[in-house]
Parts: sequence; structure tokens; C-alpha cells
Amino acid sequence: MTDKRVVFDFEFEFTNGGGIQGQDFRLDIDGDDIDDAALVDYIVRDLRLLMVGPTRILNKKIIVEPHKRKAQSDGARRAYVELSHVIEDGLVTYPGLPAARICDYLSRERSREVYAPGTEFQIAKIEMVANTGTYLDCPSHRYEHGHDLSQIGPEAFCDLEGIVIRADHRQVRAIDASWFRERELRRRAVLVHTGWDAYWREDAYAVEHPFLTEDAAHYLRDCGVKLVGIDSMNIDDTRGRSRPVHSVLLGADILIVEHLCNLRALPDEGFEFSAMPPKVRGAGTFPVRAMARLR
Repeated sequence: MTDKRVVFDFEFEFTNGGGIQGQDFRLDIDGDDIDDAALVDYIVRDLRLLMVGPTRILNKKIIVEPHKRKAQSDGARRAYVELSHVIEDGLVTYPGLPAARICDYLSRERSREVYAPGTEFQIAKIEMVANTGTYLDCPSHRYEHGHDLSQIGPEAFCDLEGIVIRADHRQVRAIDASWFRERELRRRAVLVHTGWDAYWREDAYAVEHPFLTEDAAHYLRDCGVKLVGIDSMNIDDTRGRSRPVHSVLLGADILIVEHLCNLRALPDEGFEFSAMPPKVRGAGTFPVRAMARLR
């Protein structure tokens, strides 16, 4: 692929006075174009600028020219990997629970009757159970007096050091403690990659899914993990009526994320995991936007 570079001038003002300018600045780019906001972010990061105020990118053009930097040399660049399913109208995540309903509360057409000409808005109405899409369980989901979503601090589910445990569903369904031995687990988000997300929205997703065993839950608890996630229909074996993994982990204030996806795109280590729910009082489960930030 032909190397592309962007050539541009820039003018930055600082919020505490003064400014900085650059002429004929050149930068390697990965594609055929780059927007002004991305250029500003790059310059601020690369020059380690502080107190940056209004910015202007001028005389920008794309040229064909060999790259000057190796892509891997930019240690400040990070990539995000999406790990959550899309919530859409009609989605049933757990058999027997109602489907999500997403519609207009205020449509764009009706909003034209409310606002000035040329101004329109859409306000959506969403009706769903908390166990929809990719969601997080906290202690009150299982225990009456456990902490609910409003009582869990962001440090419990944001920017956690992550590790992926590969337990292919074609090889194992009952994932016991042996899968977690000889790994660095303490204070980490432990994500179990089974590949079961390939059946998402199919009838097979709810049948004979992979799960953790009770001894795995005890081992993870004793190792001091922060959070456990899985790309399966449930972290417990749903063929019976007991839920020992939920009981052990949530009883120890270890959060659970179920219905993850795309774990195959992650390295085994070297990333931070986040799965942030809204701050809801009286709820122990809610959908999250789960993601990993690669280093």
C-alpha cells in the first residue's frame, strides 16, 4: 500500500496566554485522510502540550511520501476493542425474559411541531429488563443487602488490568479451577473466552453453553480477582436451579459480566478492561458498554 502523509500548518492558543504555531508540519497517516480533530490530538500528545485552548489546522493536504516513523514506535497510541453486543429492538438475551422495546417517544416529525423551523430532535423510549445485552452483575443481584449499582465505585469496573483465559467450548463446557492455575490473577479482570458468542441471537445460544464450576469460583475468589467475565449465556450452569458461581463471586464483592463478545480480538494480557453501568439505586444488574484498551 502506498504510504500517505499529511502536510499542514497549525495555530494553538493556550488558556493561560500565549500560543504555538507550526508550518509545513508533516505526519504519517494510516489511511487516505485524517480529520482536524485527530491532528490536534496527535500534536498535543506528541509535544506534551498542556493548557491548550482554541486550535486551528490550516492548509492541510495529503501527499504520497514514505513514512518516517515505524508504526510500533508510537507508544502513546492505544486501540480500543469493543466487547459488548448491540442492544436493538426485539432483542431477547435470556430465554423467558421479555424482548427489548426501542421506539420514539418524540419522533423527528412530531418535534417539528414543537421547535423552530429547521430544528428537530428525536427522543427514544426504551423498555427492557436489566438482563439485556452485555450486562454487569453486582452483589445486590444475588443478595438482598448486597451493594447495588449506585454503591459500586468506578474503580471496580473501569481500567482494570485484564487477562484472557482461553477455554474453547469445543474442548470444554464445565470450566474448572485448573484452567486458571499458573496465571497472574490477583486484582485483575479475568475474561473467559469460550467462543460461544458465535451463537448470539440463535436458539443454540441458550443450550448447553459453557460455564464456570463452583471450584473455579472459589479459586478465583481466593486469588483476589476484581471481576470475572464470560462470552457465554451464563457464568453458571443453568441446567439446575442453583447458581453457585454467582453466589461465591458476588458474595465476595467480585463483579460479573456476562454475554461478552469479540474476546478473540484480545491478547492474553496487556490491556485494561472497562464495563461501566449507570448509577442506578435499587438495581443489581444493568447493560454495559464493555471494552478493552490495548497497550
